[in-house]
Amino acid sequence: MTDIRLPDIGDFTDVPVIEVLIKPGDDVLLDQPILTLESDKATLEVPSPQAGRIETVAVAVGDRVSIGSLIGTILPAPGAAPETVPQAAAELQRSRVTKEAPVSQAMLVVKDAAEVDFDVAVIGGGPGGYSAAFRAADLGLRVVLIEKDETLGGVCLNVGCIPSKALLHVAALKLEMEGLAEHGLAFSEPAIGLGRLRSFKNATVSRLTTGLAQMASKRSVEVVRGTATFASSRSLTVDGTGLISFAHCIIAAGSSPVRLPFLPEDPRIIDSTGALELPLIPKRMLVIGGGIIGLEMATVYSALGATVDVVERLDGLLAGIDRDAVAIWRKENAKRLGDIFLGASVEKATAGPEGITVSIGSSPPVERTYDLVLQSAGRRPNGASLGLEAAGIAVDSSGFITVDNQMRTRAKNIFAIGDIAGDPMLAHKAAHEGHVAAEVAAGMKSHFDAKVIPSVAYTNPEIAWVGVTEDAAKISGRKVKTAKFPWAASGRAIANGAAYGMTKLIFDPDTHRLVGGVIVGPNAGDMIGEICLAIEMGADAVDIGRTIHPHPTLGETIGMAAELFEGVCTDLPPSGHSSGRVGAS
Repeated sequence: MTDIRLPDIGDFTDVPVIEVLIKPGDDVLLDQPILTLESDKATLEVPSPQAGRIETVAVAVGDRVSIGSLIGTILPAPGAAPETVPQAAAELQRSRVTKEAPVSQAMLVVKDAAEVDFDVAVIGGGPGGYSAAFRAADLGLRVVLIEKDETLGGVCLNVGCIPSKALLHVAALKLEMEGLAEHGLAFSEPAIGLGRLRSFKNATVSRLTTGLAQMASKRSVEVVRGTATFASSRSLTVDGTGLISFAHCIIAAGSSPVRLPFLPEDPRIIDSTGALELPLIPKRMLVIGGGIIGLEMATVYSALGATVDVVERLDGLLAGIDRDAVAIWRKENAKRLGDIFLGASVEKATAGPEGITVSIGSSPPVERTYDLVLQSAGRRPNGASLGLEAAGIAVDSSGFITVDNQMRTRAKNIFAIGDIAGDPMLAHKAAHEGHVAAEVAAGMKSHFDAKVIPSVAYTNPEIAWVGVTEDAAKISGRKVKTAKFPWAASGRAIANGAAYGMTKLIFDPDTHRLVGGVIVGPNAGDMIGEICLAIEMGADAVDIGRTIHPHPTLGETIGMAAELFEGVCTDLPPSGHSSGRVGAS
């Protein structure tokens, strides 16, 4: 057993311990951070002087330590040789972040640039990865961003959020144009130029990826193309060659579509990436999976003229979304989509000259031939190819990397963000997590402490929701009260042909504070931010109802729903009672 003592950390005495990163029984790697200290000038991570198992811990948060102070004891791993105190001290200097300069100019002090190539290495150039890299660079750190694809932006920008929204925009315009005939404005049948539609989608993506490359260059972020693999907790290789060493690493490797193993290999069977390529406009299409991605693509292809069937193994579409909202969606799409098979699954699929013949295990069983089949059965995190074991990191049973609220993994100098760090797999969550990881790497006391994370299904109509849902409250036994404002009472919604829509707010019955909400209708995703902010700020129904919203807008339905909850709404027939809070401030 060997003592672990604080090495020479420079001109510091009685430095407070702000975080203890080990406990008895932990296995640690050489150089793995075991303690975090903070003085007036610096935040410092104390690395383990050798690999082994922690036997005892002699310090606690709030203790003050100086050179030579006992941190704990370690049972060295077989064959492990301890670092000398000067080496450990040098590593500590490399992990030091000065606080004398403003935060925007914080610099990681690296004693030997040959030993540490970069202050921060970021794996993955998606929304989480580039947000982390850019934030770290803005804080003055030397950053390398490693991306396996040709362009930055990840799945979201290249083959996900952005190209799908470009196509959904076109689909929405076409559907709106068709609906104008009822209002006296009729158009001839539109001619669909598939090539030009692809070009519009590709140009949208290209403009954004080019912008990201320019921003990386302006920030002096070094972009490396290739697949990163950990060699240790302080270094990694790219495409199996070379060695990049780092003080901190942020894993933002994203996720990939799940492939259903029983489907044959055939170009007419595609995933979401293939669907966005618009290979053709099929006469008949099957979407396997009734989640957000599948139904967004169903919206696009049905608007372009395909008859789209959907098969979902659960008993309802859009699992986890408010059932009132889903019911509105189904009613509006009854005339747009083909058959929807619920509580059913694909039992067999065979590729033939006429198409993909699919046997659907419904009641009764159905067999149909489709020109195109989209498999949309979810996504899985991309952790398998990273060599995480070399860095002392493991994944859970779902393939996610476990992190704390600072996005740190078990190896405290390595962070994980975005899809690979757990649900929900959303770009906006990843970006916020990326900012936190970068700031913590720069020595700031940042945490991911969002109360809520919004979600949007960009279908037609859109559904946006955040916070507590009625179903979740019922399952957990939490008491809530709701206020549902029908858009049939909204002048703007009626004028826009969206009287079917709804805004529902969910409140704590005791405090009247907002805890959740859902909107279904045009621009729902653009409006959900107000509900997010209200929850984060602890707003109650009176706060929201007495906030003056512009009229006539769809957004004012949020204020009206809050008024409805308080019993003071004058845009609906009287309810016959009041909450007793009229005039409350």
